[in-house]
Amino acid sequence: MARVAVTAFGSDRPGMVAGVTGVLMDHGANIEDSAMTILGGHFAMMLLVEVPGDQEVAALEAALAAGVADLGLSVAVRPVADPGGATEDEGHVDWADGPCAWSVSVHGADQPGIVYRVTRLLAEHGANVADLSTRVVASPTQAAYVLLLRVTLAPSTDGEALADELAGLAAALGVEVHIRPDDADIL
Repeated sequence: MARVAVTAFGSDRPGMVAGVTGVLMDHGANIEDSAMTILGGHFAMMLLVEVPGDQEVAALEAALAAGVADLGLSVAVRPVADPGGATEDEGHVDWADGPCAWSVSVHGADQPGIVYRVTRLLAEHGANVADLSTRVVASPTQAAYVLLLRVTLAPSTDGEALADELAGLAAALGVEVHIRPDDADIL
């Protein structure tokens, strides 16, 4: 079996998830990880898929493109290397005690640079962003920008120092920032 990343993007309409996943199923693919969202009225989907070893990437991409053409989706398929052999120098950290998950939320007046400045500060503390979403939420009086992140930190990270620096950044940006330990997904 081989692993590939599949992306799909297009103007949102019903049937897009079924269209993509139906073609994948027809080609013997197994979906391992996936995320899908609507961004400004556009459908965006990313999948990490295990495919039979004899499945060629170009052939799967062509089959997907043909299978979802009537939905107006653009698709791409790329091979994915196994991250298991990556070293810390290559950006993959293997913490002996396991990473600690944290949720970070930011909200306030929309302005350029919020995502960059928050994620830069988190990176300076060794945080790895596992999930990120942003939205502009309109109210009758004003629009608010909302940034939600799920990050992992090494157990040795000084959470109090990070929270203090985030509070300083929040004051500089004129936004509110909250950080708290994240509960694990419970099934």
